[in-house]
Amino acid sequence: MTDTPLPLDGVRILDLSRILAGPTATQLLGDLGADVIKVERPGAGDDTRKWGPPFVTGDGGEPTDESAYYLSANRNKRSITVNLASAEGQALIRRLIPECDILVENYKTGGLKKYGLSYDDLKDEFPSLVYCSVTGFGQTGPYASRAGYDFLAQGLGGIMSLTGPKDGPPMKCGVGIADVMCGMYAATSILAALRHRDRTGQGQQIDCALLDTQVAWLINEGCNYLLSGKRPVPQGNEHPNIVPYSVLESSDGYFILAVGNDSQYQKWCDFAGAADLAADPRFTTNSLRVRNREALYAAMPAYTRRKTSQEWIDGLAARGVPCGPIKHVDEVFEDPQIVARNMRVDVPHHQAQSGTVPLIANPVKFSETPVRYRHAPPTLGQHTQEILKDVLGLDDDEIAALARNGALTQTGGQSPGD
Repeated sequence: MTDTPLPLDGVRILDLSRILAGPTATQLLGDLGADVIKVERPGAGDDTRKWGPPFVTGDGGEPTDESAYYLSANRNKRSITVNLASAEGQALIRRLIPECDILVENYKTGGLKKYGLSYDDLKDEFPSLVYCSVTGFGQTGPYASRAGYDFLAQGLGGIMSLTGPKDGPPMKCGVGIADVMCGMYAATSILAALRHRDRTGQGQQIDCALLDTQVAWLINEGCNYLLSGKRPVPQGNEHPNIVPYSVLESSDGYFILAVGNDSQYQKWCDFAGAADLAADPRFTTNSLRVRNREALYAAMPAYTRRKTSQEWIDGLAARGVPCGPIKHVDEVFEDPQIVARNMRVDVPHHQAQSGTVPLIANPVKFSETPVRYRHAPPTLGQHTQEILKDVLGLDDDEIAALARNGALTQTGGQSPGD
C-alpha cells in the first residue's frame, strides 16, 4: 500500500450501467482510482447479482445474493439505489451529475430519454460532462433500437464463424469477450474524452457499441478478408497466417507449439530430429508452410508423439521456441507464474463467511501507483447513505425524506432493466 494518489484520484463516475460491458469499463477506471458510484434499481440491482450459482457463502453457510458473475466486474465501486422511474429519483440523479466527471450508461438507445437523462437532455446544463453510452448496436443505424447481448454481437460480428473446429458448427468464445472488449474500448475512450475535457472544458458523448467493437477486434482475419476478398473459415487451433501454430499431440497428452518464424521452425526440427521436415522445400519458409499446412501437420505427429508434453515444453523453451501446456482454470490459479504475478486477490467482504471474497486481480502493474482494492464489489445499496452524505452533503432527515418520496425505493414504479 502507498499514500501516492492513484492515477484517477479525484475523478468521479456516475455509473448507470449493468451486466458486463459497462461494469467492466467502470471497474477498470475504479481500479485506477476513480470514485465509481454504481446506481442500481431498488430491490433488484444489477441483473448479474442473480446470475448464479455460485454465490458468496454467508456467515451461516448459506449462499448470499452476491453471485460470482457480479463480483467479477464490480469491485472498487460504491452502490446507491435510486428509482429512476420516479420524478424524485430523476431529480436526485441530476443533483449527483454536477458532482461527477463522467456518466456511463448502457440503456437501449433512447432509453433514458423518458427520464430526462439522455445526453441531449443534459449536455447544455452540464457542458463539461463526459457521457459514455454503451449499447448493442450504437446510437445510429437500422439496428440502433434493438437490445444487444454479447452472444448476438459474437454471431453478427463474425467471431463465431471463425471459432471452433474445422467443418464444425459456429462456436462462441467461452467467456463474454464481446462485452469485455467493448468495456475496454469504452474505458480507453473515456480517458481520451477526459483528457479533452481537462484541456478544453468541453464534455462529449461517447457512442460505444458491442457490434462495432466486435468487428474492430476481428483484427488480422478481418483484414485478411478485406485484402484478399476470401471468406475466412474456422481453423480450429491453427493460425491462418502462421504454420506450425497449433495444438499437437505428445506421448502423454497435448501441448501448444507457436512457431513464429523460420528460425524457430528449424529449431523445432532439430529438437524433434526431423531433418527431413527441415530440408523439405515445401516447408522452408512460413509462406510455403501456410500453403502446404495440411502436409506438414500430417507429418508432424510421427515426431511429436515421441516425447511427453513436458519434454517438449522444456526442450523447446530452452531453444527459444514458443510452446506451452493447456491448463484447466483450476490449474491456472496454481501456476507459479500466475501466483508470482498476484493474479488472485482476496478482498474483505462483510457478508462472506470467510471474511473475504477471491477475485481476479487487475493485470496492470504500475511502478509508482499500484492498483489498490479499496472496495469489494458492493452489496445492493450498501453506500446509499454514505454517498448522499459525502457527495451531496445531505443529513439524515433529508435522506429519510428521499426514501419516503420514492427516490430510493420502488415506490412509484421500478426502473426498467432494458
